[in-house]
Amino acid sequence: MKLGLLPGKFSGHYGIDMELVREAEDLGFDSAWTSEAWGNDAITPATWILAQTTKLKVGTAIIQMSARTPSMAAMTAMTLHDLSGGRFILGIGPSGPQVIEGWHGQPFGRPIARTREYIEIIRKILAREAPLTHDGRHYQIPFNGEGSTGLGKPLKSIMHGDPMLKIYTAGITPAGLRVSGEVADGGFPIYMDPTQFDILGGPLNEGFAKAGNGKSLADYSVSPFVGVEIGDDIEACRAPVKREMALYIGGMGARDKNFYNDYAKKLGYEGAAVEIQDHFLAGRRAEAEAAVPNELVDAVALVGPKERVLERMSIWKDAAAKGHVDTMVVRRPTRAALQTLAKAVL
Repeated sequence: MKLGLLPGKFSGHYGIDMELVREAEDLGFDSAWTSEAWGNDAITPATWILAQTTKLKVGTAIIQMSARTPSMAAMTAMTLHDLSGGRFILGIGPSGPQVIEGWHGQPFGRPIARTREYIEIIRKILAREAPLTHDGRHYQIPFNGEGSTGLGKPLKSIMHGDPMLKIYTAGITPAGLRVSGEVADGGFPIYMDPTQFDILGGPLNEGFAKAGNGKSLADYSVSPFVGVEIGDDIEACRAPVKREMALYIGGMGARDKNFYNDYAKKLGYEGAAVEIQDHFLAGRRAEAEAAVPNELVDAVALVGPKERVLERMSIWKDAAAKGHVDTMVVRRPTRAALQTLAKAVL
């Protein structure tokens, strides 16, 4: 199992502890990942990290598709791929309607169709076999619709992209996982219970079958985000994980359109998911955090004394041995957590 880290810290200002990142690189971590919501972007910190490292792969987890045309995403990916010696991974995702329509002012549309089109266009640009054309629901290239000049013409990238550049997605719905299995090289579930892989594996296998080229988990990187909090007080270690899970399960979406809430239900916590959302949407954040079950935290994160974390690491290593986990992406680890994980895994 490979290790990755998500080092960015969000508050009123954005920051990355580059000493921590460089230590992770020295310890043998495979990758670092950046993300965006409605503040910082993901490309700038990815560039920042790539410029100050030599071995780490760096990926976006995720860039929001509706915020950039697929051609712009391809241009950015090709540029960072070349400048970094092939260390960049392009991670994309639909985000949600509250962010896409409420922040970017773009229609959310159909996220599965958009994902398929987005990747198809990027692959065409990277392959450079012909000038770019695409006629889809979300993208028409060249554009000849209302307001066009009619002067657009198909173009071929000036840069010679690498058709093997990896593209990951962040889908956690069954449909999102199916399309990821079909057209992407990997994905990063925001949470994962390694003992319930079928929640992810079932749809992924359906996508592999649809790809029709013998694709399997051997060709796809499952890279879940995993919170790691090491300390003697297990409740104190669970607290930041609960805080983050309450935000996503309770508030990252409307009551009837929250993908993270639906996912928590699939993990077996339907009652808790409802309670968390009820509290969060009513402004009772402390109650929402308290409603996150200890069992859910323990299933998807590594928390507590060092000995307990190392013991529970065996579950993740077993999952990796079965091909169910390629990379564990650690959320904002401490230096001690980096060293503990590296010693246990690498």
